[in-house]
Amino acid sequence: MSGAAARPAVFLDRDGTLIEDSGYLSDPAAVRLIPGVAEALISLQRAGFLRIVITNQSGIGRGLYPASAFAATQREMERQLSEAGASLDATYHCPHAPDAGCTCRKPGTALHREAIATFNIDASRSWCVGDHIRDLEPAAELGCHSMLVLTGKGAGYVSAAEALRAPIATDLAAGSALLSRYL
Repeated sequence: MSGAAARPAVFLDRDGTLIEDSGYLSDPAAVRLIPGVAEALISLQRAGFLRIVITNQSGIGRGLYPASAFAATQREMERQLSEAGASLDATYHCPHAPDAGCTCRKPGTALHREAIATFNIDASRSWCVGDHIRDLEPAAELGCHSMLVLTGKGAGYVSAAEALRAPIATDLAAGSALLSRYL
């Protein structure tokens, strides 16, 4: 992307941030958007943010479901978003089990770095957003900002988010309003 100005991005967790976290989701029929997510993604797009999902999918590495099941649930989420007029710019996933020692599993930053290079992202104006502390931790290494959402498992990480001095939002809809003010 030579010559193109670097753009900000929001690196979004999937389960518990965009969709309900039902644990090891492998059935597209179980995909449920969290209320307000589609509108939040539209708002972020209008504000100039790329919307990139970075998700750990250890169920693949644990043998609980095949990669094709992840792909099917992802397609269903994107279909539901599209019906509401929203979209994502990219999705990156780590298929490894927690003990695999990979650098792509959050809080590792390999997937974020791949997206930064692919999309010419300005990390200093970008955000890591999710419902778990491991979604926020990459921000420090990448030079990004971070935000905790209280959907999913977020309520359990308030103290950790406060220690990181990360803003806390009730959900992505509330968070998107705050993020738009930082551009």
